[in-house]
Amino acid sequence: MANAFLDFSGKVVLITGGTRGIGLETGLSFGKRGALCILTYRWGDHDDSGIYAAFEKVKAPKPILVQADVAHNEDTVALLEEVKKLGVKQIDIFISNVSSSMVINCFEDYTLKGLKQSISYSTWPMVGYTKEIFKAFNKYPKYIIGVSSTGPDSYSIGYDYVAASKTVMEVFVRYLNYHLREHDVCINALRSRAIKTKSLEDTFGKDLAEFTKKYVPDNYWIDVQEVAEPIVALCSGYCDTITGQTITVDKGTSFFDNLMEIYTRFQKNKASAGSTSEVNKK
Repeated sequence: MANAFLDFSGKVVLITGGTRGIGLETGLSFGKRGALCILTYRWGDHDDSGIYAAFEKVKAPKPILVQADVAHNEDTVALLEEVKKLGVKQIDIFISNVSSSMVINCFEDYTLKGLKQSISYSTWPMVGYTKEIFKAFNKYPKYIIGVSSTGPDSYSIGYDYVAASKTVMEVFVRYLNYHLREHDVCINALRSRAIKTKSLEDTFGKDLAEFTKKYVPDNYWIDVQEVAEPIVALCSGYCDTITGQTITVDKGTSFFDNLMEIYTRFQKNKASAGSTSEVNKK
């Protein structure tokens, strides 16, 4: 998407979990089009200078970085008060990006406490932040995007809590669209397949990350920019009739990434190996 096509100058974008992965790339996509980005983080595992340098490289306004735990409402309130003191008059776009949960290894790992904790990080912030933004600025963001995944529809190892939480978030997207329809708010969820980020290894472990490098074709993967750009598009003004929806960004692979496709690849590799053997014989 060409930068000249969209201009977000004067717009303020709030992205939770915005200092790495999808959040950071989304911030850069908005920033290079003129938006002022507020990026939140929970842990101190980010590089302030590196993030500022990345925004400077794409000629984007310097972002505002604020530590705020999305599961704690008092942090949300303090964050909004802080940005108001910095001169921010309203939040035009809100991207609910944080997802955090324990990995489930077996049925015995299920606990109500664990599920509630996952919902508090992966679901509720989209609702909680929206409510607090209205209290702080007397106006809802024009665009609200919840970052989801294909987990609700496709099995992933240990992903039980996250998948459940994302499902609830996607339901809220539909109902919030109904409740906020008189406020001219566009709200959607955007799903993506697994992305090659640090979070992949953090969530599923190093062994699976190494396995996928060996057995999963490169064109099956989604790049962080391929998620960030559709988010920008949904907030561009050109897609305002799309609201209350869950949109999947997956290059169509969800349709054919199954046992039949694995078998097809196996047959192709087998045929290719046979051809190579014949050539070597000659």
